[in-house]
Amino acid sequence: MDVKSLAALLSKASRGRHGTEKAGEIKDLAANSVGVTLCANTFAFQIRLLIEQIEFTEKQIEKIDKLLARLLKKLNSVIMTIPGVGPVTGAIILGEIRDINRFDNPKKLVAFAGIDPTVRQSGNYSGTNNRLSKRGSPYLRRAIWMSAVVAARFDPVFKAFYEKKRSEGKAYGTAIGAVARKLIYTIFAILKENKPYEVRLNPPG
Repeated sequence: MDVKSLAALLSKASRGRHGTEKAGEIKDLAANSVGVTLCANTFAFQIRLLIEQIEFTEKQIEKIDKLLARLLKKLNSVIMTIPGVGPVTGAIILGEIRDINRFDNPKKLVAFAGIDPTVRQSGNYSGTNNRLSKRGSPYLRRAIWMSAVVAARFDPVFKAFYEKKRSEGKAYGTAIGAVARKLIYTIFAILKENKPYEVRLNPPG
């Protein structure tokens, strides 16, 4: 790669922090690296094999995603109407929850997903830590978290809630955690009532 192209790539990746000077440094280092002159063909062959393995895995994942989407469509579940929930995350959420009636209230579902904040206790003192408890199902937690990230960007209600948390000085992860908990309250209500999600000014939670 020429210096100009590398500089443009570095500038984009580093959000303007690095450019032509850093590109020149990298070119000089690369020209004297072991891989360029010693066993170059072997390393290039290994890289090609790794790329082929990655491409093969990506194709398998694509096939699995399509299969999950078809199976989820057969269920005709209202889960897909919830903001941020796609075919894969929807399948994971339903698979981990199984029967929503196992949970008496949304707080229990929040705890099962491990998205409730941890509680620290010392003597007569009890405080709440912003870290997630991470108990329960790690698969459900990841699916909810991924859905919350999308909902915070594209759904007007959840976006407003996320922006409110950020305006209060909450860090990105803390704000998304709050969105994730609100999303679980919504999932609980939607699955309990078996009715599609609708944008409301005051959604559940």
